[in-house]
Amino acid sequence: MTHTVVLGPSLGTSADACWGACAALLRDEPDGFDVLAWELPGHGTDRGPIPDRLTIPDLAARVLDQVEGPFLYAGDSVGGLVGLQLLLDAPERVTGAVLCCTGARIGDDAVWDERVAQVRASGTASLVTATAGRWFGEGFLEREPARASALLHALRDTDDEGYVAVCGAIAAYDVRDRLAEITTPVVAVGGAEDAVCPPQSLTTIAEGVQHGTLVVLDGVAHQAPAERPDEVARIIRDLAEETR
Repeated sequence: MTHTVVLGPSLGTSADACWGACAALLRDEPDGFDVLAWELPGHGTDRGPIPDRLTIPDLAARVLDQVEGPFLYAGDSVGGLVGLQLLLDAPERVTGAVLCCTGARIGDDAVWDERVAQVRASGTASLVTATAGRWFGEGFLEREPARASALLHALRDTDDEGYVAVCGAIAAYDVRDRLAEITTPVVAVGGAEDAVCPPQSLTTIAEGVQHGTLVVLDGVAHQAPAERPDEVARIIRDLAEETR
């Protein structure tokens, strides 16, 4: 039986840059995975209208509109927030979730206000240099220059208003007090070098949901699906087998 896997990207990336290497491994599985990766507004191939106000529940609803039947979900960063919302809004649709480099709350208002102000003043291209230090574990740029470059080019090419809209959605989102409502199996995947969503953020999810598992990947920062696609694909595969 083909298992549908839905992949959610992180802020400032495209679906392909964030998940491409991992998606290729999943598609090559002998049993076959039907892989659907979605885009954030103004990111990647999405160049439609940018909503005046965007929320994480809005993004979750967009995912549900794109997928038929039950599916396994995997998301990185804001893609992980969308995964939490899907588990709250439509637990009957999501068979399991792999939530990477995320949290039930990411950052604080000051962080997002500063990021929005920078993008409004200088565009997403102004974020590239500092972002490389946040996104990648030590040595990744040297080991995988093409993959790292694709991610940073995706950030540079992201529509400014789309980036700002997603920042607003992240800033407004906090479900720390609702984690216990989640009964679907969850694997929370942290990067040992992730300063944006440190492993404790993933521990909070794994311990807060009813059926959670924590995995921390050494040498990984904030882009686990791109930094360690083989490991993330294996985690998705194992969860798919457990929930099949």
